[in-house]
Amino acid sequence: MIKNKQKSSSHYNINQLRLESWNELKSECSHLETLKRNTPDSKKQKEFVKSLFKKIETVESYFALPGISKMGMLQDMLERNEFTSLAHKITEITKLLVSDRYRSNPDIFDDEDTSGELVEVSGNSDGKTKNYFEVLFVEDISLQEEQKLKSDLNEVATDNDQFDYKIIVQRSFQDALIALYFNSNIQAVVIRYAPPFRSKKITSVIEPFIQNVLSLDMASKPESELGPLLGRLVKKFRPELDTYYVTDTSLGNLKDNTLKTFNRIFYRAEDVQELHLTILRGIYERYQTPFFTAVKEYSKKPTGVFHAMPISRGNSVFKSRWINDFGKFYGRNMFLAETSSTKGGLDSLLQPTGTLKKAQEMASDAYGSLNTFFVTNGTSTSNKIVVQALVKPGDVILIDRDCHKSHHYGLVLAGAYPVYLDSYPIEKYSMYGAVPLEQMKEKLLQLKEAGRLNLVKMLLLTNCTFDGLVYNVEKVMEEILAIKPDIIFLWDEAWFAFAGFTYNYKQRSGMFVANKLHKKYKSSKYRIEYEEHIKNLKKGEIPKLPDPDQVRIRVYSTQSTHKTLSSFRQGSMIHVWDEDFRKKSQNTFMEAYMTHSSTSPNYQILASLDAGRRQVQFEGYELVEKSIELAMVLRAKINDHPKLNKYFDVLTIGDFIPDKYRESGLAEYYKPNVGWNRMETAWKEDEFVLDPTKITLHIGKTGVDGDTFKNKYLMDKFSIQINKTSRNTVLFMTNIGTTRSSITYLYNALLKIADELDAEQLSHSSKEQTILKNRVSSLTKDFPPLPDFSYFHSSFQAVPGVPGGNIRGAFTLAYDEENYEYVPLEECLPSMSEGRTLVASSFIIPYPPGFPVLVPGQVVSKEIIHFLTALDVSEIHGYQPELGLRVFKDNILNRQKTVSSMGSNGSVKKKNLTK
Repeated sequence: MIKNKQKSSSHYNINQLRLESWNELKSECSHLETLKRNTPDSKKQKEFVKSLFKKIETVESYFALPGISKMGMLQDMLERNEFTSLAHKITEITKLLVSDRYRSNPDIFDDEDTSGELVEVSGNSDGKTKNYFEVLFVEDISLQEEQKLKSDLNEVATDNDQFDYKIIVQRSFQDALIALYFNSNIQAVVIRYAPPFRSKKITSVIEPFIQNVLSLDMASKPESELGPLLGRLVKKFRPELDTYYVTDTSLGNLKDNTLKTFNRIFYRAEDVQELHLTILRGIYERYQTPFFTAVKEYSKKPTGVFHAMPISRGNSVFKSRWINDFGKFYGRNMFLAETSSTKGGLDSLLQPTGTLKKAQEMASDAYGSLNTFFVTNGTSTSNKIVVQALVKPGDVILIDRDCHKSHHYGLVLAGAYPVYLDSYPIEKYSMYGAVPLEQMKEKLLQLKEAGRLNLVKMLLLTNCTFDGLVYNVEKVMEEILAIKPDIIFLWDEAWFAFAGFTYNYKQRSGMFVANKLHKKYKSSKYRIEYEEHIKNLKKGEIPKLPDPDQVRIRVYSTQSTHKTLSSFRQGSMIHVWDEDFRKKSQNTFMEAYMTHSSTSPNYQILASLDAGRRQVQFEGYELVEKSIELAMVLRAKINDHPKLNKYFDVLTIGDFIPDKYRESGLAEYYKPNVGWNRMETAWKEDEFVLDPTKITLHIGKTGVDGDTFKNKYLMDKFSIQINKTSRNTVLFMTNIGTTRSSITYLYNALLKIADELDAEQLSHSSKEQTILKNRVSSLTKDFPPLPDFSYFHSSFQAVPGVPGGNIRGAFTLAYDEENYEYVPLEECLPSMSEGRTLVASSFIIPYPPGFPVLVPGQVVSKEIIHFLTALDVSEIHGYQPELGLRVFKDNILNRQKTVSSMGSNGSVKKKNLTK
């Protein structure tokens, strides 16, 4: 059962409810228009329309446009029985809201021609459209005072202002937070004095969507504290927003944390113009893109090209008779911006002092890190930079075995000893889950018992996985730090760059948790909690809380910006929240950064990272929420359609995460007969959660394997691109670029595929039906084994019997072709049954899933051979079928074993070989 069961809704979020409510109102008003006046049907319909207005009014009170005053005007038209004008106006408003066109001209709701129709104006007097945003004012004021505030701000606004905004007033603490959740147009918050806590507007209509607000109970707090407290919560839920505080409290009586919370504090006596200018300045500062702007300015300069790039300025392209089509395709600006210069407003990636340095500082602020570094050759390189920067030969790293291959190669470069952690298997769908926390702790305690805990440098995990599994980052970090208080965490968030811009996701991101735990462990409240925890431990029980006198927060996140946010391909960032960075890691980090970064970085990638940062600071919240909404809509549409669920199943939480890792009990996001379950509790409590934007479709009932389905149906027939398949699944992803039309296109494509499958089955002969039945059975009932990591051969164990393997030693030993041989796959099992131990001399990486099943120095197990034999993927990197499995020769292993034992102190003995 789900704890604290929350109300379900037929709509996933408030945006979906809002637009569908306006569409319903439009339809019902159009129907009302057709009815004869003052008839029973007309009166009944009018009352129904009134009820719709009441429902919408609750939601619209949290938005500046179309505004409560406009809602009142529409209801007055209804009371005057002006049904035709009402239907027409509501149709226009609905179109503007659905299309978002009102943002280009927010005054359109106030502009009417003589016929009473809304007039859409394109741009301003200078022909340019201003960016529009909304400002939330929080104060318990009268309607007359609200109108005066709006009037005063309108008076100080000018046509020369770079941005356009309207204000929305909320009169309570709860309403302010609800507005922040509902209204993505809000870019600044002004808290005027101390608002009362409780809302008077919460109804059953909005209650299912505000669980995070309702779970906060601040009613017992003194009202004088609610203003500063609200400011801190704004920074927690939507940290990108500018916050301002208006108070009469003297500077001497303002608390330090209040001063730190707000961008600026005003006093009532100050002119409203100063507030207006400050709001615009805050937006302007975030709007800056230092490096992108520098590249644009550089492209306008007339220059003589006497450096190493003929393509610069496009001269070698547009003058060519043979490649000028290349220039026409990409456009002249691409070539005007190409340069190898680091002057003239540009900067050096390897030693930034100007625009790039500022761009990275702004990215650091946006992503919540202490330091952020741009990388132009992908997160594969980012991963190798971090590993090589932080670990040295002989250090021990705990690493999930099914992480990206770049981490394994990073270990080879660094010479670290990996202790591989196994994710739990999901054999039914031929994929792996994530690593349970208990296994991480077990490995650490084994190393501690062997006296090697001091060598453990890093825990490396993939968050979220390709399939959408997300760790409870806070719980993992806290309990691991309780055992090893100075361990470094590397969270590979290649598919999770968007997580920092909506609250549920943010709680499970590396940077957010690092900042949270750092503040927590420095507090006196935590010290009391820790001492109480230690006092209550039973004999032999392992602490779950770290010692505040020893703990150090050292967290790194690598993110493929180009995968889930706006950036050119290979655009990546490294985010650092390391309180010892300057003292312990900065020098080695910069060396590793320069080792792996080109001295000729792609400036277009760097400019895209800068522009992408601006985007997420202004519309990241909105776009991420929309991508989640579209994923949820697609899930529901497939589940609800009988033709689609005949062949397809959308896998959900219960399919991916065993019960024991789901304390909340939440098993699925959506049920056709119930609606949407809220996911807030699960994302707060459960050991693992499933990112709903990763939509895994089980296709076993089609009788078609994943790779064939991807190529034959999705790509060849509909040009639908996807990244990942398994034996019986295909993975769809929504992101900030996904549109409603693309979701509709995919949905229609699946319907057509289902029709085609129906037609094929009707034409099958009895023999073909039997073949299909066997294929379906194979894909839905017969599951190939998913092997765990076996263990490192004793020749390549760091210390005999203790977790940790010398992967670099094994990798470099294979440089000499005399040291290895090939064994055909079909001969492996007979050879092993005769007593031979086969040891891999290379990485063996099936794609998909794209992670090693064998690494250099690993013993080949029977389970791994069975897995490789059963695989039906098109690529296995490191394996050549015509030659066989590449393994070390026996005499080389014996020689290596002797060398290894001579180099070991031999003081540690274990009964079983460990991973």
